Amino acid sequence: MQTLKAPTDRKTFDGKYRIERFNVDKLSCLSYLHMAIYGKLLPQDYFLKKYNTAFTVVTYTGFLAYDDKGLPVAFYGVIPCFIEHQGKLVLAAQSADTMTHADHRQKGLFVELAKRTYALCKKEGIRLIFGFPNQNSLPGFINRLGWQEAGALQRFTIPVKGLPLEKAAGKLKLKGLYTAYCKTAMRRRQPKNGIPNSVLAEGYGGVYRDAEFLAYKNYSDTYTLQIGHALVWFKIQNGLIVGDMSGYADNFETVMSGLQKLCRTLGLSQMQFQVNTKSKLHSLLRAYGEPIPSFVIAIKDLGSGIPPEKLTFTFADIDIF
Repeated sequence: MQTLKAPTDRKTFDGKYRIERFNVDKLSCLSYLHMAIYGKLLPQDYFLKKYNTAFTVVTYTGFLAYDDKGLPVAFYGVIPCFIEHQGKLVLAAQSADTMTHADHRQKGLFVELAKRTYALCKKEGIRLIFGFPNQNSLPGFINRLGWQEAGALQRFTIPVKGLPLEKAAGKLKLKGLYTAYCKTAMRRRQPKNGIPNSVLAEGYGGVYRDAEFLAYKNYSDTYTLQIGHALVWFKIQNGLIVGDMSGYADNFETVMSGLQKLCRTLGLSQMQFQVNTKSKLHSLLRAYGEPIPSFVIAIKDLGSGIPPEKLTFTFADIDIF
């Protein structure tokens, strides 16, 4: 990383940590912290693209904590976007990366950074925060940060028979070559980047995906495929992971057959759907297998006034898609 200077903002926490608002100049600090915690080096521009939400005007929303040596030790960040509900847009944000170095856990940093981030959100005009906490972190969000549950996603895993090219490429350390093969195979099939949010057509409020949002979302490699009347937005990672689908109601079997054929072409051994339990897609997928629990949907209302039961999300809305 380029700089690890002690932050100039002298705000502190617990007399041990300096707290600074996240900005574009601190991207190297975030990458350093991620590497220190997970031991994984991300693409150089990953966080730059992920937190540059200029299409909402509000960007780089979150806080970093530094120890007495000036090293970043904790981070909490949200990703601004718009929620559409009853034809109106509300500035919202997804609770995204939360990281605390192992040497600095159980010291209150997560809650402190979260509270500062929520105060910043209110100041910036953000009226709703949503997220997908796992079962371990959900009690903390609800009991200590005032969140409430608003639904759940369940995962359907459907095996596909064929040559397991993706798994073989992983074992032989040929992931780059396999990725190039997938991009080449999809180049002529991909009509557009992403799709409008299917939950809006079902009468729920959800993430507003206009052209600017879909252009922003390219920090991850995803594909869009038309099968019959349907559009399927997916990524390739341990199989074919569907983020969202539209136009499938009257030709669902054709769509599923087309996806299975694609999996065999790409050498993928399974399809995975992480679907909101409120959606029509959830009921249709039951003919292909029983789901298991996946993500809990939770929200923190900062003045939107949208009832939790009127909101829902797809896997494509999660920052890891």
